[in-house]
Amino acid sequence: MTNKPSANDRTSRIRRTLALFLPYLPSERIIKAHGPPDHPFALIEKIRGAMVIMAADRQAMALGLGPGMKLADARARVPDLLAFDHEPLADADLLSRLAEACERYTPMVAVEPPYALILDITGAAHLHGHEKALAQDTEDRLDRAGYSTCWALAGTADAALALARHGLKEGAEAQMPVSALAMDAKTHQALERAGLYHIGDIAERPRANLAARFGMELTLKLDRILGREDRPIDPLRRIGNVITERRFAEPLTHIDSALTCLSELFAEASERLNERGQGARMVRMMLFRCDGDIARLGLETGAPTRDIALFTRLLRERIEALNDTLNPGFGYDLIRLSIVASEPLAPQQLRLEGGEDREGDTVALVSQLSTRMSRERVQKFAAADSHIPEQGLLALPALNAPPPIPWKMPPSDDPPMRPLHLFDPPQRVQVIAEVPDGPPYRFTWRRKIHQVIRYEGPERIASEWWQRKDGQQPGNGGLTRDYYRVEDARGRRYWLFRHGLYGEEKANPDWYVHGLFA
Repeated sequence: MTNKPSANDRTSRIRRTLALFLPYLPSERIIKAHGPPDHPFALIEKIRGAMVIMAADRQAMALGLGPGMKLADARARVPDLLAFDHEPLADADLLSRLAEACERYTPMVAVEPPYALILDITGAAHLHGHEKALAQDTEDRLDRAGYSTCWALAGTADAALALARHGLKEGAEAQMPVSALAMDAKTHQALERAGLYHIGDIAERPRANLAARFGMELTLKLDRILGREDRPIDPLRRIGNVITERRFAEPLTHIDSALTCLSELFAEASERLNERGQGARMVRMMLFRCDGDIARLGLETGAPTRDIALFTRLLRERIEALNDTLNPGFGYDLIRLSIVASEPLAPQQLRLEGGEDREGDTVALVSQLSTRMSRERVQKFAAADSHIPEQGLLALPALNAPPPIPWKMPPSDDPPMRPLHLFDPPQRVQVIAEVPDGPPYRFTWRRKIHQVIRYEGPERIASEWWQRKDGQQPGNGGLTRDYYRVEDARGRRYWLFRHGLYGEEKANPDWYVHGLFA
């Protein structure tokens, strides 16, 4: 016999969305940067040779000025109107930073340009009592930071966003004007000429007739505003596989206490990963301060792990490598840890006679060095599928290098076919040969003459046909190469190549030294 889901279970699965609309974001950014001006002001941009208002502050809006008005017409009405340059990139950056601050409520925060945020608060409202308390707390925090906010709750992102932009609450969708559909101006005019001024007027019409006259896009947006169809939001950050967090009634004011909390959160996340048979590869941590500041830390390991001791060592290495040390200020009231990337991690057992986990020690060392010196400075060679010598190996960060593949070792009695040291790029040499397309007889390199007494070759290496271009420099494909392993009178061995087939690809091919044998 199966149990039916309770009413609380069904309610918890209903998606709830909070939309935050910041109508005066550009002007409030100017006020935060320069202080409140003595006169009304607007933000302008040059469009088709005329200065046009793109945004305005509260005073200017109250005087009837707004976006789309020319600056000359606006100053005819308000002579003391001030003007600042419109900076959409600065507004977008500010909106992203406000979105990051809202991650204290839910990790599902999306930016909705130009001046709105969308928060998926499904399952998060109980932390603040109820969803309206969460929305009010968000508005209060933004207000203390100096930003005016209109908020609305709804079951879909489009409905919440439309309600917030029109200053309405949930249930008033039918009262919104048809402009809430965000269609083109021609469609809006056609709807109004047909006597359809509000969303409620359109909702009463048959869908087939609306789609035939105005297109499927209108009916799709209408269904989203009415909550009949939803769309996924694109969160600001990638959501972790496992998320653990802890909230504090009394904020933590000591770094050691915060580090201890992070270790405990990683232990909780490791238990959940253990149930899935996985280990953490990338860990993201966020420490929210009472004043709205957020400290972010990230760790990456060379192999999946659930080792708490290793996590603690890497965490301390990361903090010591920071340019700006962590400053708890008045304290952290929320600490969140997310496992961004995980991989399968099966239990391992040592041999019966004992031994050491040398592979685990190597992974721990690579992880610690990469954390201390940055991931790009600790590298590992990985084989590449290319017969071009300098492209046969890739230097990749050791943390995400692919597992090694079996390497075919030549017999120990045979001389090496490739030198241990390669020049990048190959170095030009002057070569004298007995015949133009023959082996080198003598070559000059770094102002010294080397007499060739022995040679092996040629070994012909052609470039990739899709990259072949006559006259292209060596190391970038192009001409055919004839390689020779040569030994000079002093017993030193070099790897030379002639760049281009004599008489076919080039009239007078150049020579290069590409490597040195031990």
